[in-house]
Amino acid sequence: MGVTTSWAARFRLRQYVKASLWIVPMLGLVLGALLAELALAADGADRPPSGWHYSATTASGVLTAIVGAMVALLGFVVTIGVLVVQQATGTLSPRYMRLWYRDRLQKAVLATFTGTFAFAFSLLRSVESDSVPDLGVTVAGAAVAVSLVLLLIYLNRFTHSLRPVAIAELVARLGETVFSEGAAAIRGAAPRGPGAVPSGAPVTRVRAVRGGAVQAFDVRGLIAEAARHDCVFVVTRLVGDFVPPGTVLVEVHGGRSAPDPARVNGLVALGAERTIEQDPAFALRILVDIAIRALSPAVNDPTTAVQVINYIEWFLHTVGRTRLPGRYVLADGHGEPRLVLPGRGWDQFLELAVCEIREYGGSSVQVCRRLRALLDGLLDALPPEQHPSVRAQSDLLRGAVEREFTDPARRAVAQQADLQGIGGRDAS
Repeated sequence: MGVTTSWAARFRLRQYVKASLWIVPMLGLVLGALLAELALAADGADRPPSGWHYSATTASGVLTAIVGAMVALLGFVVTIGVLVVQQATGTLSPRYMRLWYRDRLQKAVLATFTGTFAFAFSLLRSVESDSVPDLGVTVAGAAVAVSLVLLLIYLNRFTHSLRPVAIAELVARLGETVFSEGAAAIRGAAPRGPGAVPSGAPVTRVRAVRGGAVQAFDVRGLIAEAARHDCVFVVTRLVGDFVPPGTVLVEVHGGRSAPDPARVNGLVALGAERTIEQDPAFALRILVDIAIRALSPAVNDPTTAVQVINYIEWFLHTVGRTRLPGRYVLADGHGEPRLVLPGRGWDQFLELAVCEIREYGGSSVQVCRRLRALLDGLLDALPPEQHPSVRAQSDLLRGAVEREFTDPARRAVAQQADLQGIGGRDAS
């Protein structure tokens, strides 16, 4: 497999490892068995101190109890995981699960349990009437204490972090980080000079071999491949788009020779669903999903929607202060344009943020007032070039309120801006 082909495979492997709940616990299982062997080798008459020596019966009982306890705790954590999945898919957003699977604390807890299990089980075989692994039994007891502490931290973490507002803050921070890092990378690769791109018809069209959502591009690899053939790659799909097999992925303009389609395909990672690595709009998608789920008639929780809108506004302020040309021309080390990437403009981010919430929450006074405050805040904080899109959304909100609230008095209340939805100070 060539280097360029393996990039997409490595990216998919990293995604699998990040989302996997079994790889880190399996490593803990192996590490526990190895540490047991080290403990047996280090065990001696003077270690541990004389007060910590055990009889064969005591050591066997303690280790047997630890093995059973670790199995029970593993089942307990798995049960919590099932409950989290049910809550996330039922009241939050199924898209959030892709982020929850990556939680490092959860994997550390599972790895500690499996490691302690393997450690204790491996020591059991060495317990004899005249030979007891005193050091190992002591270490096993300490491992149980560490496991219990981690379990308490785990329970505290997920008891608090499964609230919609906590998830909204987490997702907004992730989206802001991805957006800021992506903007900085694009600025670093901007071409010197006008960065003109050939305007003629493309010489070659590279089509997708497999279908799937565009998860990421190897930007450096694409620039290097284009420089190798002295051409310009024009990517036709956004990160997050679903690409059927045979769809044109890259148009090749100019060049001394035609690039290998397999190499180019290997620089574009396709998968079953979107990821957040190069797609900050995916974070916004999750936030909107949580908000509109709260606005469904079955849940009817506009206050949760308002809390999520708070973090949507936070994210929009970050995006709105950044210049988004909608198309990015990136250069090689000599400043020659080599790669053209499509990007979302401010209009697309703003529409994603407010359109569905307005449609599903148009009958809620609280949601309408909070959206009005959001749009007014954007007009006050963002540069003038962003204002037309905000005013267009403001007009759409005004129209939605007029359709939903036919009574003039109720309509006047719903049209007011309120940072808390209802009960806050008039934001105007």
